[in-house]
Amino acid sequence: MKTTNEKAREDNHDNLVNNLQELLEKNYDAEKGFTKAMTDAKTPQLKSFLKQQAVQRSRFATELTNEIINLNEEPKEKGSFAGDLHRTWIDVKSAFTGHDDEAILEECIRGEKASWDEYEDKLKHENFPPKIAEVVQKQAIEIYGTLKKVRTLEDIADH
Repeated sequence: MKTTNEKAREDNHDNLVNNLQELLEKNYDAEKGFTKAMTDAKTPQLKSFLKQQAVQRSRFATELTNEIINLNEEPKEKGSFAGDLHRTWIDVKSAFTGHDDEAILEECIRGEKASWDEYEDKLKHENFPPKIAEVVQKQAIEIYGTLKKVRTLEDIADH
């Protein structure tokens, strides 16, 4: 029989792992989304930016995978059903807009805002151990930077 403390530690561990798995899944989704958007983008500047973002999200996924492995758990290997739906939505929207760069940027903003919100929520409400909190915080800051950069690119696309 487990003690109350053992049960609490196990619950905390499971909660931590679940939160990291959710972030990992989001990063798989974002990487696929940026890669898909890159194939639809017209301008070399936008294609290059989207490729950088896909590479960044791959790095984020690797960092989160390492943290999950350090917790003696098995990391997820693919994105979410919701992410697949979002990419399908981008496909449908692209078909109707003729793969318009502005529409792609709008989707990137929407996706990055959702990522930023999720990271902020987890940082605010979850009690991550310091090392993991540092990784998650660093990724959140980079996502926020991407959000600002996408908005700048959107201004360029508007003109």
